[in-house]
Amino acid sequence: QVQLVESGGGLVQAGGSLRLSCALSGGNIRRYAVGWFRQAPGKEREYVCGTDRNGIPIYVEDVKGRFTVSRDYAKNAVSLQMNSLTPEDTAIYYCAADSSIITSSLRGERHYDYWGQGTQVTVSS
Repeated sequence: QVQLVESGGGLVQAGGSLRLSCALSGGNIRRYAVGWFRQAPGKEREYVCGTDRNGIPIYVEDVKGRFTVSRDYAKNAVSLQMNSLTPEDTAIYYCAADSSIITSSLRGERHYDYWGQGTQVTVSS
């Protein structure tokens, strides 16, 4: 059974950085597309960025140039480096994985079979 565990969340001041990690167990990360989503208080969960099985990243416009998603094959994980954080980035961040998603479907959370428990990111002003 595939399981995902996020780590690396926390409290940071505006302009700071955090690095999240999504460790996958029960499978080889090379076989899975991985997406990062976030849910802010009172808002629906939204796609942030992701990487297909070939490692091609897809970002939403709001995080381009600030966030970087990368694969760590040695750790069987996907990382999310977040720089220049703003209070608007405050949310619970979730990673999700699926072995059959095509690149054009990365943004759709309904396409993912496996989800992590989420990690809180809080950016203070």
